[in-house]
Amino acid sequence: MKNNMMKQMMQMQQQMKTAQEELAAQTIKVSSGGGAVEIEISGAQRIQNVMVSAELLESGDTEMVGDILVAAINEAIEKSQEMAADKLGALTGGLGLPGF
Repeated sequence: MKNNMMKQMMQMQQQMKTAQEELAAQTIKVSSGGGAVEIEISGAQRIQNVMVSAELLESGDTEMVGDILVAAINEAIEKSQEMAADKLGALTGGLGLPGF
C-alpha cells in the first residue's frame, strides 16, 4: 500500500511539472482603456508584452496612463491566476492543498 501511494505521488509530481510547463507556454491578452493598453501574460504570471497606443502616450496625461496600466496589469494577473487555478486544480482537486 505504501509503495502504491509513493507511485501515485511521483506520478502526480510529474503531472504537476507538465501542467506548469504548459502554463508557462500559454498566454492571455487583456486590454484596458478601450484598447489603449494591451497586456500579454503567461499562465505562469509573467508579463510577455505591453502595448500602449500612441494616442494614449500623446495625451500627456501621465496619471491616466499609469491608472490604465495598473488596471490592465491587475486584470491580466487575475486572468492568469484563474487559468492556473483551473489547470492545476484539476490535478489537486480534493487534496485540500493551499493555493489550489
